[in-house]
Amino acid sequence: MKRYLLFTVFISGMTTLAAELTAGRLIGNVFGTSNLVWASIIGLILIYLTLGYFLGGKWADKDPTPLAMYRILAWAAFTVGLVPYVAVPVLRSAAEAFEALSVGIMAGSFIVVLILFIVPITLLGTVSPFAIRLSVDDAAKAGQISGQIYAVSTLGSFIGTFLPTLVFIPTIGTRLTFFLFGMILLIVALAGLARFANTREMFKLIWMPVALTAIAVAFSSSALKSSNGQVYETESEYNYIQVQESNGYTLLRLNDGQGVHSIYHPDTLYYNGPWEQFMAGPYFYANRSPDSIQRMAIIGLAAGTAARQATAVYGEDLQIDGYELDGRIVEVGRKYFDMNLPNLNVIIGDGRLNLDRSSARYDIIGIDAYRPPYIPPHMTTLEFFEICTSHLTDRGVLTLNVGSVPGDRRLVDGLATTMAQIFPSIHIMDIPGSLNTMIFATKQPTTPENFSANLTRLAQDLALDPLLVTTMATTYANLESGYTTTTVFTDDLAPIEWIVNDMVVNFVLEGGLEFLE
Repeated sequence: MKRYLLFTVFISGMTTLAAELTAGRLIGNVFGTSNLVWASIIGLILIYLTLGYFLGGKWADKDPTPLAMYRILAWAAFTVGLVPYVAVPVLRSAAEAFEALSVGIMAGSFIVVLILFIVPITLLGTVSPFAIRLSVDDAAKAGQISGQIYAVSTLGSFIGTFLPTLVFIPTIGTRLTFFLFGMILLIVALAGLARFANTREMFKLIWMPVALTAIAVAFSSSALKSSNGQVYETESEYNYIQVQESNGYTLLRLNDGQGVHSIYHPDTLYYNGPWEQFMAGPYFYANRSPDSIQRMAIIGLAAGTAARQATAVYGEDLQIDGYELDGRIVEVGRKYFDMNLPNLNVIIGDGRLNLDRSSARYDIIGIDAYRPPYIPPHMTTLEFFEICTSHLTDRGVLTLNVGSVPGDRRLVDGLATTMAQIFPSIHIMDIPGSLNTMIFATKQPTTPENFSANLTRLAQDLALDPLLVTTMATTYANLESGYTTTTVFTDDLAPIEWIVNDMVVNFVLEGGLEFLE
């Protein structure tokens, strides 16, 4: 019996962490993956486990039998598998609320989804106290047995941390990941009933795997979201990826769906967004001509909007290195966004790490890797910008796309202050009609007057693609006068999460979420 109890504890621990990690993806598909969301998930999961430990100890003392434990485990497994399907109407309501920016419905949906986990996680929390009570037959060894059970449970949790995110979510999806772990645990519970109680007790609950399977089949062809114009959805180890069609435009959305990360239209390349602005940076240098732009890096390639625009202006002689963390997004870009440029070299992996490893030097480095409200702190620091400047040519420019909110430019100011420690000139422009801000940092001293002179000269070049001049005109018309000097972000101290979370909470409480664009 002891060996099977330990095996049960192992599978229970694995399922608990798998449910927690998969809950993060289930909720993140609609509400995003900011650390505010993760803190809510982890915090409540711990509360549910605490309740389970407390109830499990009392329950085990009252009815210290394998029959009681495996019955509880069976219900825990069943409800784990059931959660994503029960959550479907709530999540769809939340997704619609996000599109309409209805804060009250979003908040209510978030709370409801989190409450759904109280039953399975609490029941899973009862397993370890039960296993200890059933295993202790000698009080002198109680400590040893307790330590052994918690060690085995923790080992299972370790396995359950990696399997969902690295294996199952990218291959079978969120809902089937819940189903799979719930079914594995349910089989263990039913086998335990047959082994330590009797087969009659097992057959009383044999309807559970049948019901779960029927529900999984019934929902197998339904989309996680039912957003207007949706043509494709998939999940990777990093993101829920959604492709939408709207008025002839193809849009790439991730997770909560608030930001448009790439856009495509077969008949135009001007989108009045951040993507084309990466081309404008070099013209803060005096007498800069398009034929001097030879190589470009895009950190946060997504589905290649900026790469297509730059290629249209500079031609296929421009060599572009596109750094993208999520390989599945690259596949989507090639299929739906015509990201099949012969001059584009795609590099899959972390942008900072791979840029640091590169031997290339660029005329333009564009950073579009921020996914509000999550901004990777390691790409905001003095040390990161030192890496960037070491990979720029003598007249190179670093351009960064960042979000702000009305009346709160702490993030823009902090990034500009940090970049100014390395770059002699910083230029800032706000993209009209959005809450995106572009920060241009040049390796040599530059001026807006240089930019104006270049704009006037290039506007007369009839052979030049008009996309560049149109973009430059927007850049110049929306230049800001400066920024407020504030905190320098470093690898040791970069309070990005604190700033962004405060911005998000304040803005949401004021009734707006538009800055997530």
